[in-house]
Amino acid sequence: MPGKYYDDLEVGLVIRHELGRTITEADNVLFSSLTMNPQPLHLNEDFARKTQFGQRIVNGILSLGIVVGLTVSDLTQGTIIANLGYENVKHPHPLFHGDTLYVETEITAKRDSRSNPDAGLVTMKHTGRNQNGVVCVEVTRTALFLKRPTP
Repeated sequence: MPGKYYDDLEVGLVIRHELGRTITEADNVLFSSLTMNPQPLHLNEDFARKTQFGQRIVNGILSLGIVVGLTVSDLTQGTIIANLGYENVKHPHPLFHGDTLYVETEITAKRDSRSNPDAGLVTMKHTGRNQNGVVCVEVTRTALFLKRPTP
């Protein structure tokens, strides 16, 4: 499995995920529409042009989802039981159509599960940057990871 087990993760470990994702206008409009979000900052170019951004911005929940998604193949694919929570979600800089998002993950805490001896909780800070290295999304996530199976 490409994901990491609880045993593979140590506090302080930093993973620079190689995958990047360019966010298109279609991504943003479809996501906003599917989630019933009529915010004109995402959907109305005329409105958005008159704001401080000068153009539409990418839906923050879409940005958050892509940040987490870009970590899956390196970190959690097949090795987590569940995501337990997301905290401290920040969007310090907007993403625009055509921006490419890249992610870095730092393991900030871990402990054995109290209720499942085959698992442990891992807390991770994901940082999403655009193609210029500007931080656009930050989130702290806790997940329940499987421990490496014993033969």
